[in-house]
Amino acid sequence: MKPVKIAISSLTHGHTRKYFQTLHENPKLEWVAVSAESDKVRDVFLKSGYNVPCYMDEKEMLDAHPDIEAVVMASANNRHIHQFREYTQRGIHILCMKIPTFDMEEYDEIIRLVEESGIVCQIELEMHYNPVVERVKKLLAREVLGTISGFNATNITLSPVWAFPWQGVPEESYGKRIPLCEGNKRFRGGALSDHPHVFDMIRWLTNSEFDYIYAEVGPNLRTDIEVEDILLVNGKMKNGVSFLFDPSWSRLEERLEVPGPGWEIYPKRMEVNFSVSGEKGVMLADCFGPNVYHNGAPNDRYTVQYTYFDEWIGMMDEFIYCIRNKDNPKINLKWHKKTIEAMNACYESIYSGQPIYL
Repeated sequence: MKPVKIAISSLTHGHTRKYFQTLHENPKLEWVAVSAESDKVRDVFLKSGYNVPCYMDEKEMLDAHPDIEAVVMASANNRHIHQFREYTQRGIHILCMKIPTFDMEEYDEIIRLVEESGIVCQIELEMHYNPVVERVKKLLAREVLGTISGFNATNITLSPVWAFPWQGVPEESYGKRIPLCEGNKRFRGGALSDHPHVFDMIRWLTNSEFDYIYAEVGPNLRTDIEVEDILLVNGKMKNGVSFLFDPSWSRLEERLEVPGPGWEIYPKRMEVNFSVSGEKGVMLADCFGPNVYHNGAPNDRYTVQYTYFDEWIGMMDEFIYCIRNKDNPKINLKWHKKTIEAMNACYESIYSGQPIYL
């Protein structure tokens, strides 16, 4: 199969540097170019050692490389709509980061642009390719727990704001400056907007959709940022499964502009854990273990090295397959729309203090 010629745009998303390795090592991809949004972002990339042309203007990159077939859209959430308009016009396939947009009118426009252009658009939710998650999916399909009644999940991490500042700017992360609730000085666009995985996973694992959602925010651990970092979400699915989610930035970090050894203060960078209850028992899953922990220079903080899987391999393989076979990825725009609607419902619940029915 002919390798897909691919580029990365913007380089401002927290997962960007993971794509450096993935695009470089995957023989099914030919990494053509990148575009950067600032000198600072460009310099970080140039220090990475990859011999790939880097442009300071996205259109200049595309004009210089008309053979680009696909792009990893690694930009701030509010930039996506503009980039979708550009890429779909050029017929370029898109791997979009986790939040295409929170604005549902924009979301509908994105769907229309993709359908009219005939491109492949896949949403980056790499948890679907996690072997622990795949094992949970198979066990639930075999009904080893019988009828499922409860689903608890954590998606807790460090805050990326210090390395990727747009994730702390409401207008760039959420798309608008909307207070969390009346009298609250914080705005939408923090930890919740960084953690769609648990909302996506319960839909995928239970084969159901959200009935209602109730969410609350706690006091920020980081008092100098203007978006939420601690929250709790509960509710019920249409098939009766109750859920409790913790999608917080509750792991404290050293405020490094470039993440690296010593970034973690707590000895685990992130945790994605599931607890699934059914009539025959309970299943516990740690999606990011086992790990190797070690003392992290330069600040003598414990750091963690994931040891046994690379979710990006399966995700990129599906993207490539869909491009070459004109197929629709399982995490496509229409599927993902209900996840974004649920996340918006969380913000509406926080604002109103009431459960939101979907």
